[in-house]
Amino acid sequence: MSGEQSVMDLKAKARSDVQHVEKVASISPPSGLDDLDSVEQTQSGKYAWLVSITAAIGGMLFGYDTGIISAVLVYIGSSLGHDLSSSEKELITSITSGAAFFGAIFAGLTADRYGRKIAIYVGCVLFTIGAILQAAAFSLAQMTVGRLVVGFGVGSAAMIVPMYIAEVSPAKYRGRMIGLDNMSITGGQLVSYGIGAAFANVAGGWRYMVGGGAIPAIILACLLPFCPESPRQLVYHGKVEEAKSVIRKIFPEGTDLQIEQKIQHITYHIELSKAVTAGKSQWWIFKQLYVVPANFRALVAACGLMAISQLGGFNSLMYYSPTLFALVGFANPVAVGTTIAATNFFFTWVNLMLVDRVGRRRILLWTMQFMGLFLVVAAVAFYWIPINHDLTLKDGAKVGGPAIVVLVSMICYVGFYSSGMGNTAWLSSEFFPMEIRAMGTMMLTMTCWGSNVIVASTFLTQMENTTPSGAFGFYAAICILGWVAVYFCYPEVRGMTLEDIREIFKHGFGVQKAREIQRQLRVEEKGRARAVDEAEKV
Repeated sequence: MSGEQSVMDLKAKARSDVQHVEKVASISPPSGLDDLDSVEQTQSGKYAWLVSITAAIGGMLFGYDTGIISAVLVYIGSSLGHDLSSSEKELITSITSGAAFFGAIFAGLTADRYGRKIAIYVGCVLFTIGAILQAAAFSLAQMTVGRLVVGFGVGSAAMIVPMYIAEVSPAKYRGRMIGLDNMSITGGQLVSYGIGAAFANVAGGWRYMVGGGAIPAIILACLLPFCPESPRQLVYHGKVEEAKSVIRKIFPEGTDLQIEQKIQHITYHIELSKAVTAGKSQWWIFKQLYVVPANFRALVAACGLMAISQLGGFNSLMYYSPTLFALVGFANPVAVGTTIAATNFFFTWVNLMLVDRVGRRRILLWTMQFMGLFLVVAAVAFYWIPINHDLTLKDGAKVGGPAIVVLVSMICYVGFYSSGMGNTAWLSSEFFPMEIRAMGTMMLTMTCWGSNVIVASTFLTQMENTTPSGAFGFYAAICILGWVAVYFCYPEVRGMTLEDIREIFKHGFGVQKAREIQRQLRVEEKGRARAVDEAEKV
């Protein structure tokens, strides 16, 4: 049978399988479908890594533009016509998160129709325009507009980049490759703190800080033409030969037969998705996240972890750590805050190294409990720091033991956050089947930014009204409750292909089913290793 005929047969099979959406969960793949994915067992080349690194520059933009505001708030002074109040600081901080919420919606609605790369290009343009508007701002209104435009770009990049990387990655390296995006985000935040410290004593230095965000955006726009569209998107739009070319570059040791079989494997699932969504509106596709039980469970698991990762207090440190450390009496708060960004970057690398070896779920269960513990330690330490209601240090107060305890506990908290939940939450786009992946990832990103807005717009006010101890105690409770939710509702999908993951949530939240599949994968891996050893002996 020829390759083209095989693809046509699989398309026909998919169409005949799908009668209506309610039956999707019970569709059985054609016999031997899993055997069509053998190319995933071959050694991948450098190509996928280079593509992923390039796309991850979008994460650096995201990190830089969300992190630089922490230094800007310290040094902007009266450059916008007057000294900013707490509510005005919360406005220019949270407006980016609010705009990112809508940027994610735009990217989600266009990602399937126009491909993944277009949304990344749009994000580059928005980053550049927003950076220029901020750097030239002399009023609160213009600064707010600049932050708004950047926010649209942040939302688009945050939604598209991890999904794009997931679709070009070999299954066994997918966690680490998506981790490159997370590492770029934290790297961007670290760079923003470094830039903030470098321009701290320069007249109008905050303008250079925000204007610098345009540089990586321009670099990414220049490199994107060298990156392919994802193979799944190419097959989705009927460009099978282009998809074969991309897969051949990703798996240079794969045979022509294995590449042909990979195309057949992708084609079956895409035709299945198309048969489900044929003639349907975007609203209808969106509803499938909620009316199909397996999809809804995937949505709850993915968005639940994302909400916990944002509401657990981390972004209060990213946006306000210099303000916070100035509050407890440190003389150079931006430099002290850089230790938070550096810790975040280093432990993101730790997550990158461990996520595909140890697994997503195990890392989460190991780290989230300690996040809650160190937030409790910080809450207790704040009790002994003399702070006025307006978040100023009382007269005569100096940096003492409690302030050092706050700093150390925050560093430990960030270490556990970055090596666990902070990066793993973005991997959850892999939970969604092809037909709803763009919509699911859109909801994941919207959850991120919706929760982010809540923290960014309320943190200073919450500190004033509930005291710093109350605010950090609240975040600790969220982390501890989140640990319980992960234990019962977050399955392990390490090493599975995107097409196989859809089976997990047909069995409740799939925690037990995932364990069974993981055991099966380990048995198969040992069997392949024994076969190789025996072949070498012969």
